Amino acid sequence: MALDWVGNLVSIHCGPTLGVYQGEISSVDQTSQTISLRNPFHNGVKCTVPEVTFSAMDIKDLKILEISKNSIEVSKQNGPESSSTTLMPHVGRKDKGGGGGGGASVNSAPVMVPNKAEPRLQEGGVSPVPHYSKSYGERHIDMAVQGSSSCRGPNQATPKKNGLKNGGHMKNKDDECFGDGMDDVLDEDFDFEGNLALFDKAAVFSQIESSERRGNGARSRGTPGEQTPSRYRHDENILEAKPVVYRQITVPQNGSKEYSTDSGLVVPSISFELHKRLLAAAESHGLSLERRLEMTGVCASQMALTLLGGPNRLTPKNVHQRPTVALLCGPHVQGAQGISCGRHLANHEVEVVLFLPNFVKMLEAITSELALFGKTGGRLVSNVKDLPGTPVDLVINCLDSHENGFLRDQPWYKAAADWANQNRAPVLSIDPPVSGQAHAVEAKWSLSLGLPLPLSEGAGRVYLCDIGIPRQVFQEVGIKYHSPFGCKFVIPLHSE
Repeated sequence: MALDWVGNLVSIHCGPTLGVYQGEISSVDQTSQTISLRNPFHNGVKCTVPEVTFSAMDIKDLKILEISKNSIEVSKQNGPESSSTTLMPHVGRKDKGGGGGGGASVNSAPVMVPNKAEPRLQEGGVSPVPHYSKSYGERHIDMAVQGSSSCRGPNQATPKKNGLKNGGHMKNKDDECFGDGMDDVLDEDFDFEGNLALFDKAAVFSQIESSERRGNGARSRGTPGEQTPSRYRHDENILEAKPVVYRQITVPQNGSKEYSTDSGLVVPSISFELHKRLLAAAESHGLSLERRLEMTGVCASQMALTLLGGPNRLTPKNVHQRPTVALLCGPHVQGAQGISCGRHLANHEVEVVLFLPNFVKMLEAITSELALFGKTGGRLVSNVKDLPGTPVDLVINCLDSHENGFLRDQPWYKAAADWANQNRAPVLSIDPPVSGQAHAVEAKWSLSLGLPLPLSEGAGRVYLCDIGIPRQVFQEVGIKYHSPFGCKFVIPLHSE
């Protein structure tokens, strides 16, 4: 039987000290328990000696790399009873539980190697022929010995990927390198529909809702007896200490109209007489007309810049398309507010055309504002014929006065109002008069100061700007005041 193994290519592992040898079996001595290899390779390098002999006690592991033709022919001659032969009992992996001194016990169980010459199919159509895996170094040695890239004989069967499982060293090379022992689990497809049917989503969510809710329908948040709404908006505060009061501004005499902010705060309108008293009280405490004009000009220009397109229009890449604004001002305080707004717009690279009729004597506020406006490079005209003949981007109307209603009968007023109505540009009115007076120019937006006046429908959408009046000044004229502006200086108002 020892002759059956002569000629086979094997790999012998002799531990970390002696290393790994590969070569062709030249002789097997069962008496002395030795095996000899001819043309041996040691750790991938060909040995200088033609033959090496190993003792069974030095062998840690033995792998058959290729079965020779002679072994197959000998097996055929011996008949069916020799279809599997027994390797010598002491050649194999040592028992790692043995003692030291080189006298460690070895595995006495024989290793059965099936005959490759008779590939009979087992159950399931799997061939019993073993397929032995090889490392990269062993494949390199085989190429050096055979002079070919193939390490299999011409009659050797192609290895099957579904080889014998749990066969130790008899595993496919890919399975040995990449396998994770999950073949049995992957044989069966996962039943998604069956597992999904086991999960009753409606019942689970119903159980969650019932466990979180109390008998009165309030959701528990950890405090006994606490009742809070079951749903909240993304911007809603859930830690409210007290209910919100939306009427935070009260006036001594309720006006004819009330407005509300985007957050729901109520802003009542006031009469023109109360508005005059409020401005006079603020001026007595140091909020002079010049400071009020400056504040109104800043807020009005910010609103106008937003209406003109804001950052989408006023960019360095759009210098060739600068917006054009026409300012129509009268010889009064409202006209001075418009001139202040025009100055700030001109400072922000807006082309401003200011219309102001010639008067022999003008208010000091208008004179000072005109002097500052002249330093901006803006255009000043006193005749309606000098206004642009094409539509502009925005018309700002400051023609009307709260007290001097006779100005509407002046020719310059009528001509300017007709030009604004025919220009087809949107109109922004700054500090328009109360609803008792008709609007000669239909406005799309109106900007009120401090607190709104009761405006008519012709005023368009109403906005409110903060001109810096302190709370105690409001209290002096009988107004209970809390600022509705929040983080802004100009806010929209909605009619109730």
